[in-house]
Order: sequence, then C-alpha cells, then structure tokens
Amino acid sequence: MISIQQLNFQFPASNFCLSIDELKINALKATAIVGPSGSGKTTLLNLIAGLLVPDQGQIHIADRLISTESDVKRRQFRLQNIGMVFQNFELIDYLSVLDNVLLPCRVGSQLKLTSAIKDKAAGLLDTCGLTGHVKKSVTKLSQGERQRVAICRALLTSPSLILADEPTGNLDPVTSTSILGMLLEAVAELPTTFVMVTHDHSLLPKFDHVVDFNQCLATN
Repeated sequence: MISIQQLNFQFPASNFCLSIDELKINALKATAIVGPSGSGKTTLLNLIAGLLVPDQGQIHIADRLISTESDVKRRQFRLQNIGMVFQNFELIDYLSVLDNVLLPCRVGSQLKLTSAIKDKAAGLLDTCGLTGHVKKSVTKLSQGERQRVAICRALLTSPSLILADEPTGNLDPVTSTSILGMLLEAVAELPTTFVMVTHDHSLLPKFDHVVDFNQCLATN
C-alpha cells in the first residue's frame, strides 16, 4: 500500500502548494487518479517516486518511509522497484528502440545488462508489436509506438509499482484503449501496483479504484 499523511510540498519561488491530509492507494490494484489540470497530480507521482521530497509529511510505500531517505537510497529504490511512464515518453532520441528499453541497465548498477535482460527487452517489444523496429531511432516512430517503447522500458525491471502520468493523453481513442490494455495486462501478470493519472473518464471503468484528487487536497 501507498500511504501519504500530512503532506506539504512547494516548488521554490512558486505560489503553488500541494497539501494532502491523507491518501491511501491499495497494493496490487489498478488505481486511476482524476482531477483538474494544475492541481498537482503529476507532482504527486513525482513525490511517490522519490523524484521530489515533501517539505512536510510522510510517504510510505509498503513499510518503507521513502520521504525521509537520502537521494541515493531513493534513486536505488526507484530503479529497483518503480516503473515510470511519462506523458511525453522521456525517450532518448539518439538511442535505438532497444537501447531506450534497456536504459534502466545503463543508469544504475542494480540491473546488469545480461543476455537474459536483452532477451526480456526483445520479448517485451515483440509483445507490443515492435519487433521490426528494434534497431530504429525512436524519432522514426509514431506517437503510439513511442508510448509502447516507454511502457516496455517501465516493465523491464518487473517493478512492484508502476506510475503513469497521462500515458494516453496525446493518443487517439483506439490507441489509448490499446495502450491501457497493455498496461493492465502487465499489471495482472506481474502482479504490481498500478497508479495512473488521467483526464479520460471513459477509461475509468477499467480500473479497480478511482481517486478524485480534489477530495484528497487539504483545505486551508
């Protein structure tokens, strides 16, 4: 379970402040987070991932108090346990499709670049229908194909937690449904906890739980 209590966060030199009294997200379930633009949903995902640190409050992932750990420990935990899918994909343009998927092996020492890992990456790409694109630059891919590459990268480490920020936001309805189906299928097979920010309410029936972000925000 993800548990957040009495959280406060503010970017330097910004008037925006994220305050959450309490939020709990069930383990091994698919949870959608909905709410207005600019309310802090992306910031919340980055706080859960340890990319940001709250000014006050606690963030537990299972029995681990991630919000008080050092930068090094949060990074190690993230590389080993969290798969992130970003709305703008965050792919490296000068790398091939395969090398983008294998990126977690190159940015940390926790996952060794073995033949088994390469086979796993190839298998993920095959499942996503990208076998013929393995050596291509990601700049040659469509938006839907780029998102599939990002999902393969997130799944490479068999993470216990997947955080997805509007992964279908720039895609057409058919591709959106396909992308979400791939993520939910992976969640069921691993199994893993899946948290996704979305504005597309048509996707909500596919989730185990839906969190209205407005109801989580502390009132001042």
